Amino acid sequence: MHTKKNIAIIMGGFSSEYEISLKSGNVVYETLDTSKYNGYRIHIFKDKWVYVDANNAEFPVNKSDFSVRVANRVITFDCVFNAIHGSPGEDGLMQGYFELLNIPHTSCGMYQAALTDNKRNCLSVLKPYGIKAAESFYLNLGDAINETDIINKVGLPCFVKANRAGSSFGITKVYKKEDLQNAIDVAFKEDDEIIIEAFLDGTEVSVGVITYKGETKVLPITEIISENDFFDYEAKYLGKSQEITPARLSKEQEDKVNILAKKVYEVLKMKGFSRTEFIFKEGEPYLLEMNTVPGLTKESILPQQAAAADISLEDLFDNAIKEALKQTT
Repeated sequence: MHTKKNIAIIMGGFSSEYEISLKSGNVVYETLDTSKYNGYRIHIFKDKWVYVDANNAEFPVNKSDFSVRVANRVITFDCVFNAIHGSPGEDGLMQGYFELLNIPHTSCGMYQAALTDNKRNCLSVLKPYGIKAAESFYLNLGDAINETDIINKVGLPCFVKANRAGSSFGITKVYKKEDLQNAIDVAFKEDDEIIIEAFLDGTEVSVGVITYKGETKVLPITEIISENDFFDYEAKYLGKSQEITPARLSKEQEDKVNILAKKVYEVLKMKGFSRTEFIFKEGEPYLLEMNTVPGLTKESILPQQAAAADISLEDLFDNAIKEALKQTT
């Protein structure tokens, strides 16, 4: 009998999404097969890194080797399950830290996380590979703002987004020129870089791509229909959207977006989970963004897609750990 592996499930984080991350992390904790794994909930916040036991007692994490002392026993980890949405779990910081410590983790590499977390840079890297994106305009904090230039380039309505904020924080859909400045101010509260994109009117889909049993696997596609004006935070997490898996696409659309999602994953040398959003415009899929630590709660899109592919949550998480451990042996 193999000894059980110690798995640190990291959750929390520094962004507005920490509550969702705690939910995702707890789902992983509750789902892991206890005959194979000892799961440890590790909360990562700016002011503390702690192991939280079954009674909610907290034990500090030793950052020099990512170990925890409980009573007189030092616990070290065979693998880290990353459930942190946003910084530091989705922007490369935790990946770099675990790579330096040589501890396997379930997410992509440091560079991939940093790149995909930055919408502007990610779109630029993928452009030479023929991956289409909406027309866009970039602003950094302090830049002169010429509203006419912006609207001439992206048109109205348009989306104003923080460049590096996940979960639809700091996004506004703008219909009128006079509302542009306010939307820019909202986005700058989340990030000092913003991206203003043309509105693409079409079917929005979310495509999960994972490494499953050693192969790149595209999961059944989810169609997103927001009851709000667009797929914002409320739509994502407060039930204000309909998510239809599998999406109602023509065979041709489905094939196109599947090939594209797999291509994006492989071009970027991704590992672990990913969820990429596309919008169809005149039958062609346009890339919006990629998430490398997608939500893992019962309501989240990736688990719904896995279920549609007959992959249980337990199997999904077990596979993620096995793939991570494989990379180091």
